[in-house]
Amino acid sequence: MGTYYHTIDAKGRLNFPTKLRERLGHTFYVTKSLDQPCLTVYAAPEWTQLSAKVRALPETKGGQLRRWLFSGASMLVPDKQGRVVIPQDLRLFAGLTQEVVIIGADDRAEIWDKARWDAWNASFDAQQMLAAWEELNF
Repeated sequence: MGTYYHTIDAKGRLNFPTKLRERLGHTFYVTKSLDQPCLTVYAAPEWTQLSAKVRALPETKGGQLRRWLFSGASMLVPDKQGRVVIPQDLRLFAGLTQEVVIIGADDRAEIWDKARWDAWNASFDAQQMLAAWEELNF
């Protein structure tokens, strides 16, 4: 959980929040998001589970998803300062410039360019969120 504001340097190094590293573990995985212009970060167990589910799909259904998900995926191992290197192709996909926002999103994290995060929040659809909330019977 949480929202963290950080900077990414020209080499793609990003100080990943300690609280999220504690949740994700010593090694975690990053790939392109399927539905947003951001990156999604998975803990190793969730990545393994996701990989198995995608692998189980027949090529006619899962081929495109498999190529999309795994072609840009990267294993991240924080250094002693807690920094990870985000590969350039992933930085380009998510439009990561200097200011980034890392959010906790339940069992994963997301990495957003700050300007895109701000734009997403500005276009927030409260009615859609309330409909989903009602579907959960809260």
